[in-house]
Amino acid sequence: MSSLQSAVNVSKPHEVYNLGAQSHVKVSYDNPIYTTSVVALGALNLFEAIKNYSSDSKVYQAGTSEMYGTSIDPDGYQRESTPFEPANPYACAKLFAHKIAINYRNAYGVYISNGILFNHESPRRGESFVTSKVVKTAVNIYKGLEKELKLGTLDSTRDWGHAKDYVRAIWMILQMDKPDDYVCSTGETHSIKDLCEYVFNKLNLDYRDYVVIDKEFSRPQETKHLKGDSSKLRSVVGWKPEYTYETLLDEMVDYYMELNNN
Repeated sequence: MSSLQSAVNVSKPHEVYNLGAQSHVKVSYDNPIYTTSVVALGALNLFEAIKNYSSDSKVYQAGTSEMYGTSIDPDGYQRESTPFEPANPYACAKLFAHKIAINYRNAYGVYISNGILFNHESPRRGESFVTSKVVKTAVNIYKGLEKELKLGTLDSTRDWGHAKDYVRAIWMILQMDKPDDYVCSTGETHSIKDLCEYVFNKLNLDYRDYVVIDKEFSRPQETKHLKGDSSKLRSVVGWKPEYTYETLLDEMVDYYMELNNN
C-alpha cells in the first residue's frame, strides 16, 4: 500500500484539499515530465485512494485559469462553460486532473469539486511569480539595492485576487451538499504594464525608467488574457472577495518595504 493510500485509509478525512502541484509555468516547460507526474498523476493517485479507502470524504481539486489558455468567450470572460485550450505543460496537466475529477465524480459517486482559481496573490507568493517579482524589485530599486526589473512581456493581462479570499472560497465550495465546478475570480483584469505602473507609482517612481524586456523571461507560448466570471460561485455558494486589486498590491508593497527595513 502506498503512503498516500495508507494515510487516507488511516485518517478517513472529512475533507481533502489537493493543492499540491508544480505550479510555475516556466518551470513546466523546463521540466514537463516532472510537472505532469506531480500534477496529473498526483491527482489521480489521490482520487483512487479516496475511492478505495475513504469514499465519504469530500475532495477539493485545485484547478487553474491557465487551463483556458487561448480560449475566451465573446464577452471577454472565461467561465465554467468556456472551452479549455491550455497553452503550457502545467495547464495541460491540470486539465487532466480536472477531467479525471469529473470522471470519478460521475463514475464512482465520489465527492470531488473543481475550483478553477484565477491568479491569487499575497505577500507569501513565491518571488519567481510576476506580482512578487515586480513588487520586490520595485522596492529594492526604491531602496537603492537594484537598478532594473527584467520581464518577458508587459502586454499579458491577468485577473489578480487575494489568496485569503480564494482560500475562503475553497472552503465554502466543500461545504456545499453536492460537488460541482466553480470559477473563482474577481472579474477584473489588469496588464503587467498596469501592475508595474501601480507599484512603481506608489513608490514615487516611473516604471519606464527601470523595466527592461528580456526574451529570457518569455514563454514559448503565452497565455495573453485571463478574466474570470465567478457569477456561479457568488450566486450558488455566496462568496465575494473582500480585497481589491489595489488593496492587494498595497499589502504586498508594505510587506516588502518592512522586510527590507529588518
